[in-house]
Amino acid sequence: MKKLLLLLGMCSLSSAYAQGGMLIIQNFTTNYDFHGTIYANNTLGGCYPMISSRDPDAIVIPAGATAKYENYRDQFNTSSYPVSMWNVTLSPGSSSPPRLWSHGSLIPGGVISNNTQWSMSKFQMYHAGTSVPETYFNGDIGGTALPCNTAPDTVTTAWGDAKWFTITSGADVYTYLIIQ
Repeated sequence: MKKLLLLLGMCSLSSAYAQGGMLIIQNFTTNYDFHGTIYANNTLGGCYPMISSRDPDAIVIPAGATAKYENYRDQFNTSSYPVSMWNVTLSPGSSSPPRLWSHGSLIPGGVISNNTQWSMSKFQMYHAGTSVPETYFNGDIGGTALPCNTAPDTVTTAWGDAKWFTITSGADVYTYLIIQ
């Protein structure tokens, strides 16, 4: 019984030291590659800290592909389209010093990771396999419930649609950006 209680306690503590869930970007289009920046914000109100992907300059997810971002650190080794550097803004007007994916404040249990969750993306779709943008399939999209995010949770165009939503199951949180 003691071992079971110890195991349950350790599981609850490990979930307490996790970023606000996994981000999954699914590009179901066959004609367009996703080019975008992903953002995370404070989970307890306010906008800061605010994190954004920096390197690569734009994350590229090819037509028909899926990217998963567990957290700022582990995504580097597990995502098919990893981010090696993040911009970190701690307060209004502060600079955004770039931090490597392995920086101590970004690891699970780190101060930044503990207080942020995925909030939005700025994206532009490109014709698959080219550097030619689809001029009218782009935008800001995100979780409209967050206080700092005014981006809609849906982008609808004649060339395709994008939807942002979050599913919570127990302590697990999954944020999706679906492009079709």
